[in-house]
Amino acid sequence: MKRRSLLGAAVPMGVAAALARAAGRAHAAPAATEGTNRDHGFNSAGPFEVVARFDGPGPSGVAVTPGRRIFIGFPRHAINHTGATLAELRDDGLHAYPDAQWSLPSDRAPAQRLMSVHGMTTDTRGRLWCIDDGKLAGLPLAAGAAKVIGIDPATNTIFSNIVLRPGIVLPDSHMNDLRVDLTHGAAGTVYVTDSSFGMSPALVVIDIATGRQRRVLAQHHATQAERGFMAVVEGRPLVFDPPRHKPSFVWGGADGITLSPDSGTLYFCPLTSRRLYSIPTALLSDFSATEAQLAQAVRDEGEKGVADGLATDGQGRIYTTNFEHDAIFRRNVDGSFDTMVRDPRVLSPDGIFVDGSDVYCTLGQWNRLGGLNGGHDLRVPPYYLIRFPTDPPAAVDALHVK
Repeated sequence: MKRRSLLGAAVPMGVAAALARAAGRAHAAPAATEGTNRDHGFNSAGPFEVVARFDGPGPSGVAVTPGRRIFIGFPRHAINHTGATLAELRDDGLHAYPDAQWSLPSDRAPAQRLMSVHGMTTDTRGRLWCIDDGKLAGLPLAAGAAKVIGIDPATNTIFSNIVLRPGIVLPDSHMNDLRVDLTHGAAGTVYVTDSSFGMSPALVVIDIATGRQRRVLAQHHATQAERGFMAVVEGRPLVFDPPRHKPSFVWGGADGITLSPDSGTLYFCPLTSRRLYSIPTALLSDFSATEAQLAQAVRDEGEKGVADGLATDGQGRIYTTNFEHDAIFRRNVDGSFDTMVRDPRVLSPDGIFVDGSDVYCTLGQWNRLGGLNGGHDLRVPPYYLIRFPTDPPAAVDALHVK
């Protein structure tokens, strides 16, 4: 292109204004059209509805039983609130679950009350399972506080209470999420992610029938937070670089966890990572398998973005929350991805659960906690529980419908 053409194509603003004034006719620049000069990645995308708004504690875990009863976890590890830590969402609001004695603060022994319910799920029999991380903000982890709880919604009673023993739960443990596999073990096997409040993440495997439990892959890169990892949160580039810098965004090791539809494969991921990993449950549930055998069986499934919660639908598609993009993505069985939801309100999407053709997700604004923002709690209630379809109807272009 000749120099004259370049000058005609792009004239600096100061020069353009001077030329316009000299000609006696200054005009405003035309507005940018929808098709040009904007990043459409900032547009909202995907249909979703707000199922509930919460003005009290922030929500984390969510599970829906086959009878479409909705359960929400409100952990106390960040804010030691006095509300229910596990609640059922009904038409008239939240109800402590399974009852007030278990779910509200009390002087009962830590092993006999719910301290801080985080992740939750259902098994293939429709029973509710919760991981109680046991942690109350500002207090050390009490003996018996961290545990796995199984509740039968048909009777609203606890049928399983497996306290995590010392050595399985560490002083800096953060038992984050869980999945239950009824295809291995006499009564099934529970897999828990310990994302750790420090630098000691791992997977925890529990045999339901015997209560036998062990930590695995505690030194494997698949469970670790990546040093030097950078995330862009609400437009701010933030780097995970301890101990040089205090973390300024939600971080951790093994966090997201989900099972394949046949329970043959466990998928998991560190929070501070973009990788997705898997391991066969036949091996993971085998307490005779060595650490070396487990490490060798871990498969890197590729990138999935910055995901907190994971959930699988009946077709084997994995839904991944993403706190960088205020979005929820879906990893299809061929490894491709779809954007299911993207919206400025989707702040810190956390617990996620697939109920048939619907996906539920809690939005807790966790990146705005005071501990990550110089002591200033920047959260702005309400917090949301949202729902969207696994297969939304195709968009119709009214201009081209015949």
